[in-house]
Amino acid sequence: IMMRMLGVCLLVASQWVLAADDKSFTVHYQARLEPGSGLAKVTIAVQGDTLPSDLILFLDEGRHRNLTSDLPVERKGKQAILRPEQQDFHIRFDFVINNQKNSGSYDSRITDQWTILRTDKLIPSIAATAKKGVASRATLELDLPEGWVARAPYAKDENDIFRIRDPERLFKRPKGWLIAGKIGTRHDKIAGTNTVVAGPLGKGIRRQDTLAFLSYNLPYLKEVFPDFPARLLVVIAGDPMWRGGLSGTRSLFMHAERPLISGNRTSSMIHELVHVATGIRGDKQSDWIVEGLAEYYAIEILRRSGGISEKRFQDTLDELARWGEEAPSLLVRRSAAATTARAVGVMHDIDREIRKASGGDASLDDVVRELAKNRGRVTLKRFSALVAKAAGKPLMLLSPDKLGKDPAKKQ
Repeated sequence: IMMRMLGVCLLVASQWVLAADDKSFTVHYQARLEPGSGLAKVTIAVQGDTLPSDLILFLDEGRHRNLTSDLPVERKGKQAILRPEQQDFHIRFDFVINNQKNSGSYDSRITDQWTILRTDKLIPSIAATAKKGVASRATLELDLPEGWVARAPYAKDENDIFRIRDPERLFKRPKGWLIAGKIGTRHDKIAGTNTVVAGPLGKGIRRQDTLAFLSYNLPYLKEVFPDFPARLLVVIAGDPMWRGGLSGTRSLFMHAERPLISGNRTSSMIHELVHVATGIRGDKQSDWIVEGLAEYYAIEILRRSGGISEKRFQDTLDELARWGEEAPSLLVRRSAAATTARAVGVMHDIDREIRKASGGDASLDDVVRELAKNRGRVTLKRFSALVAKAAGKPLMLLSPDKLGKDPAKKQ
């Protein structure tokens, strides 16, 4: 244990030396997982010659508790504000792991055998203000019960510490799903992506089936999204976890009883993989774009890989079109059920119109690649512009009267 601690200290010390040379500072996250208390005891250690002038932590007051720091902390509602005035400091807090939804299931859970959570919930969002050119290096160390191991969508160093990648952020923090405990894993490199499927032991989880499914379909998805992450973690667990799928950064969660291909020939697994690939979110009128693309490619990728026949592909589109008739408008805040079914038909029509207008030189693939490059928020205006660019002209099927009136507006 002493040798391991020495190794960690030397590693962090070497990073701190680098920080002084290139205006980088180090952030070392440490979380001790405690099944007995249901808490993660978190410490954030920050050190460097050039630090941000201001830090704002956006806390979930129900889950982030007992925050303290070497620095004075100013509280404004859910915000904890710190102004570093020294070259190293610590922030400490407790994180409540168990999070039960209204349905009674959990999207974050710890037992005496395992835990599943999202690290971007464990570590709150952090806004930083710093001089131009300042950057950070970040690591995540987990203090686990004896016999536990952990998997996250990051590479580990020789000391079993995760190296955090978040190139777009000044103050880097871990994101995506984490599973730790007495778990089983299957892994392979699929079309250049290091893929890990993990779940608790003894729970009837189909790790190898899932890995095989990914080996058939992920290469076709990566043809559409060539910038798909180089690492992918798929976490699978049964009850009492949420009975669906949830995407995260370079990772996703799927309930063990969700089929890889549903009876209507869609795939929740591919649906969530599209969310991982695009990283987009909608505004109050554009969630149908986000969910419609994910569901459309959930069947389109199966068609391309041979997972379903052309006839079954068309049958699925017909079934979704009938269901979509129940949605009077696509311009709603949250897209689900019939709204998403209708959105799939719109995406199929867009693809057909782009191919026709471009003489087969472009398709919906070109549109979603552009969305995935910039990620972030998507609007109907931006989506329409990308579609028009691919088709060489605006498409009338994206006019508001074709998509349905916005029920939020007074008539």
